[in-house]
Amino acid sequence: MIRGIRPLLRGSTYAGVLFAYCGALASLPLLPFALLPALSWRSASESVQIVLVLLVWAVLVGVVGLARPVRRALVVSARRLLRVPLPNPVAGRRPSRSLGLDRWRTPLWLVLHVAVGWTGALASGVLFIMGLSLPGNWLGAEARASLFGTSVRVSGGWSWVVAAVCILLAVAICVLVTKALRWAAPRLLGPSAAERLALAAEREQLLAERNRIAHELHDSIGHTLTAATIQAAVAGEALSADPATARAAMRSIEESTRAALEDLDYVLGVLREEQSGTAPTRTLADLPELLDRLRHAGAVVEPELSGDLAQVQGTLSRAAYRILQEGLTNALRHGAGGPIVARVAAGPGGLDLTVVNRTGVRTGPGAFPTSGHGLPGLAERVRLLHGEFQAGPDGTQHWRLAVRLPARASA
Repeated sequence: MIRGIRPLLRGSTYAGVLFAYCGALASLPLLPFALLPALSWRSASESVQIVLVLLVWAVLVGVVGLARPVRRALVVSARRLLRVPLPNPVAGRRPSRSLGLDRWRTPLWLVLHVAVGWTGALASGVLFIMGLSLPGNWLGAEARASLFGTSVRVSGGWSWVVAAVCILLAVAICVLVTKALRWAAPRLLGPSAAERLALAAEREQLLAERNRIAHELHDSIGHTLTAATIQAAVAGEALSADPATARAAMRSIEESTRAALEDLDYVLGVLREEQSGTAPTRTLADLPELLDRLRHAGAVVEPELSGDLAQVQGTLSRAAYRILQEGLTNALRHGAGGPIVARVAAGPGGLDLTVVNRTGVRTGPGAFPTSGHGLPGLAERVRLLHGEFQAGPDGTQHWRLAVRLPARASA
């Protein structure tokens, strides 16, 4: 019983009733236009004229719902007053012809809104008036109440009982009005099939973008920290004996960390969903700078470049740079200090990338800890570009990373 009384005491119930009654009152300016056909057809019976007025009125209310701003306003107001979780309509998307029924959901909602509002307002209003007027004659012999043309005689103290029942029925109607609109709002004001597809596509695109950012951040920050750690060690050892080498190592640390801070600033802006600038991108044109930073860190890098690398553009060039960056960083971090071979071969069918650490993998106290994310991340990146990926020992002294990216990855 207590559960049944709770809706009568909630403020949200009466906020929903207010929403229903406001919709009913908002339809009043259309009533004079709905009366015109009935006035022009005076020969029809009174009942036919009433039905005609109601039909024309409903059509006019539905036509108003075809306007796109009306749907957005209804969604916002229903979300606040009915407390129904409704997403905003997808901006700039028109209903598909194959899903033409979706465009009539807003007119149907408006007609239902107005009908429920007027029905609830008239029924609850009459009951409230009866509930307030009946006790006024409780000392008299009888009280008379009239409801839709039906007279009811109430004698003696029963007027108080009938008045209380009328008030409770009026409040119950308010609860039913709110529940009816709350039930209909998600079905008529919620996202349509086309909007759900658009929202799903947006979420998929956002997830793909964040995954891409995670790869970019791992590659950029991981490379920078590895190079900076080794360069700091070089600078510390050469500070007394060779100040020029120490200064060059410190400058390299400054340049690489500044680039990493730019990447990090962009990533934080995206994750906060703020308006960020264009994402900093690195391509094969930045490969000489990457090799110089590795040399400043003390690495011996032997580049072997073939083909017209200037013709490699777009996604293929960006992916190739990140793959080489991760491969060279791994060779610098885990290699035993020997020369690193970086081969880049551009051909009509695609791009071949190879990083070979000729002295194997460093072990012992000086070895860097591994996170386990580098090679799996590279393999995933290459898979998304429909390429081929190989990584592992090549003989007894070599560690080899080989990647082939097809030319279609440049789209």
